[in-house]
Amino acid sequence: MTVHLLGAAEIRALAADLDVTPTKKLGQNFVVDANTVRKIVQVAGVSAGEHVVEVGPGLGSLTLAILETGASVVAVEIDHRLAERLPATARAHGVRDGMLRVMDADALRVSELPGDPTVLVANLPYNVSVPVLLHFLENFDHLQRGVVMVQAEVGERLAAPPGSKVYGAPSVKAAWYGAWRLAGTVSRQVFWPVPNVDSVLVGFQRAAEPRGDEQERLRTFRLVDAAFQQRRKMLRQALSAELGGSAAAASAVLEAAGVDPTERGEQLTVDDFQRIARAS
Repeated sequence: MTVHLLGAAEIRALAADLDVTPTKKLGQNFVVDANTVRKIVQVAGVSAGEHVVEVGPGLGSLTLAILETGASVVAVEIDHRLAERLPATARAHGVRDGMLRVMDADALRVSELPGDPTVLVANLPYNVSVPVLLHFLENFDHLQRGVVMVQAEVGERLAAPPGSKVYGAPSVKAAWYGAWRLAGTVSRQVFWPVPNVDSVLVGFQRAAEPRGDEQERLRTFRLVDAAFQQRRKMLRQALSAELGGSAAAASAVLEAAGVDPTERGEQLTVDDFQRIARAS
């Protein structure tokens, strides 16, 4: 199967034909450079026979690059016009029937993915990138790895280690599911329209074993949110409402978990937060 990728002129022509103007509301910035979409797929290590989920395929530039490898794709697209056109675009560019399935849906509301894809590859809309990632990792445990393009600030936060300036609640919640890494930068000039922010590629690998059950995850995430909502305060103060209602009660739980009550949230790993959840 020989798949032909979209060029910049064809992408603009497709958009004009559909009367699509990229909108900030949907976080739409279409990639118009074939080398960039091939780079994303290469970094993700997609190979023939794999089943990939893509969020926000838009006009299909990254979709075709994934399909070019011989992998099959389920693409989740919230814009009805784009979702309706994508199968025809794929056929016109050499994609065999059965290799692409398009879901006309909001990614944040998707509860099942046909074929249980194991890889996530996406140019995520900047305004919902973290919620989408956490939703997919929480609900689809068959997803084992992935590479996503996100706003640089978001990507740096997802991959940040404890103690760094950008380490925050998204960093801890992402780490619940596995390991994250920065996997490359992307020029603003490959997008249409050109965004006013920089972009990076972020890769993840799911942990071999689940970290805990749903109740423990929710408890841990509540503690994470509380700690970072008052990130300048010591944990015994920031977590007092969650851990007994007073600084003294919180200190007792923290000490039982092996965590210094005078630490701050930005210094704790996901393991630390999980131990606190178990001790509370």
